[in-house]
Parts: sequence; structure tokens; C-alpha cells
Amino acid sequence: MHWHAYYWAGTGTDRANEAERRTSSPDFATSPLPPMRTGDWLAKPTSRITASFDQVDAAIAWLAGEYGKIRSALLRPERIPPEDRLEHARDLLPRGVDVQWGEWLQGGRFATVGMICCPNRHVSHPCPMR
Repeated sequence: MHWHAYYWAGTGTDRANEAERRTSSPDFATSPLPPMRTGDWLAKPTSRITASFDQVDAAIAWLAGEYGKIRSALLRPERIPPEDRLEHARDLLPRGVDVQWGEWLQGGRFATVGMICCPNRHVSHPCPMR
């Protein structure tokens, strides 16, 4: 197993366009919006992959870094401390469970930070890189 990292930030109201967020949409592949199901990130073009990892420690470090970049812009105080997020991710990723954090940011923006397992137990998309 390995992991692909994805990041999206945009206007929060854009996420309401559920049609483009479903793989059945003809616009799915070209839409910048995050998919409805985490594993469907693997059906997006490879250009959407921010990074790929074979080692869980490197995947965790990427999650920590990306979350750190948005942390000061969070709309609401953190309900889950970053240390807890990372501890859970360290447990889940090796067991084949995707990790995706979605947070509202100031100014009506929304950010998604995701680490997607490949192969994925919930979808049958082939690895976008191999």
C-alpha cells in the first residue's frame, strides 16, 4: 500500500455543486472540487496529486505541514488538537483507512487536506500513478 496526498481550498459554497463531485458527472475529472467520496480522488487526473508516499511517517509529516499552513486561518477554534489528528492518522493509514480533514476558513473559504490509500478498499479505481 501507498498513499496519495490531495489538497483543495476554495469558496465553501462551491462544495454545494454535488454533480461535479460525483464520478458519474462528465465534468468530474476536470472539476477542481473535492469528490464526495474520499477514494474517488484516485479517479482525478494525476496532476491533482500533491505528493505520494510509500512510508507512513512521510505521509503524516505532509498532513502535519499542510494542516499547519491553514491552521491560523481556521474560522472556529480547533475541536480536535493537531496531535490527536496526527495520532489517529498514524493509526488509520496503515490499516487502509483514508484520512481527510475538511475545515472552514475565514472569509467563507473551505480547505480539504487528504491522504488517500492506494489501492483503496472502498473504490476500485486503479492507481493514478502506476
